[in-house]
Amino acid sequence: MDMNDLVLVSVDDHLVEPPDMFRNHIPAKYRDQAPKVVQRKDGTDAWVFEGQEATNVGLNAVAGRPPDEYGAEPTKFSEIREGCYDIDARIADMNANGVAASMNFPSYPQFCGQYFARAQDKGLGLAVLRAYNDWHVDEWCGAYPGRMIPLGLPPLWDPQLMADEVRRLARKGCHSVSFSENPTKLNYPSLHDPHWDPFWTACSDTNTVVNLHIGSSSSVVITSVDAPIDTMITLQPMSIVNAAADLIWSPTLRKFPDLTFALSEGGIGWVPYFLERIDRVYKMHRAWTHQDFGDRLPSEVFLERIALCFIDDEFGVESRGKLNLDMISWECDYPHSDSTWPQAPETLDIYLDGLSDDEIDRITHRNAARLYSFDLFRHNPREQLTVGALRSRATGVDLGYRSSERLRKTGTETVTVLNLVSNLPS
Repeated sequence: MDMNDLVLVSVDDHLVEPPDMFRNHIPAKYRDQAPKVVQRKDGTDAWVFEGQEATNVGLNAVAGRPPDEYGAEPTKFSEIREGCYDIDARIADMNANGVAASMNFPSYPQFCGQYFARAQDKGLGLAVLRAYNDWHVDEWCGAYPGRMIPLGLPPLWDPQLMADEVRRLARKGCHSVSFSENPTKLNYPSLHDPHWDPFWTACSDTNTVVNLHIGSSSSVVITSVDAPIDTMITLQPMSIVNAAADLIWSPTLRKFPDLTFALSEGGIGWVPYFLERIDRVYKMHRAWTHQDFGDRLPSEVFLERIALCFIDDEFGVESRGKLNLDMISWECDYPHSDSTWPQAPETLDIYLDGLSDDEIDRITHRNAARLYSFDLFRHNPREQLTVGALRSRATGVDLGYRSSERLRKTGTETVTVLNLVSNLPS
């Protein structure tokens, strides 16, 4: 297939929430208490909610920045590319990158709404979280029908409220929710605990995919306090193997046979060995661990129920014969530091060599549309969503580097793992 004929759907991108996001959605009684953007003494911007400060960590929004200015320092809106927080500019950036549709994870609320879950006033926390979801579905995704896959946040502190919100969002056409790869790190019960059963039931009943994004436990992989940040960046995607092991050995997948999980930004190259390993563990140890998959192997359950995605994974694509091609999707990761924007088609095309057109379509868009109950071509015909067609509409989009004035004046600083962890409250 010619690169310009590809239809690309990214199942893992990110947004930086605009300051006015609550204006149309927060109930009047909570308007004065909703999160607000303030400028700090150092000139950077931060969200404040019940006294909690949250900043946009630099690696979260570096699209368009020179690589030597990447870092984990807090930033301000004026230093971030407009496509991070403005939906019109985001669509323009997607067009320039040849991306037809995108699913966007949050920034300051953290991956599964931890920021809202820490609210002292739980009534306020629920109102703010629902307002966030309504803004995300109605404004961010609703502004350009067919271009954004909606993703909801759950009220983590109450499984029944979580279930109610999943059902409410499903009625709005949202069949995707973000959850924690390891809720014990957030001081909640584990993936093995029946505590979450009302939530799993609602997701199963509404065909809602539960997305476990790397870092959604508010923690990063730290080997030692003096390790360079390269160590953490290397290990972070592969660390999703911990969640994969938790899931496969928990009763959840067997108790809820229609429930689907997605391991977001975890890559696929590690999966073949993982499948081999869990099958060996099952065969060697089930007599005394009492695991029971009936007439199936753990690997078969994993391949059927857990969706995977990749950014740049040559070995993973080559190993597709060991995977379930119907559960693999592509991601761009805009505007994070791992993103392939604005040359995603060129990057991906290298790994698609030798695949049939059917295999390419499944990986690039059909699997994503099916998994997330997203009618990709309802509002826009295929011929308008190809790489070539979208890029032809992207005239005037500035794809050059934009250097930060503040960093030009002060110089970039060496970033350690500890600096980054300090920006990830539990």
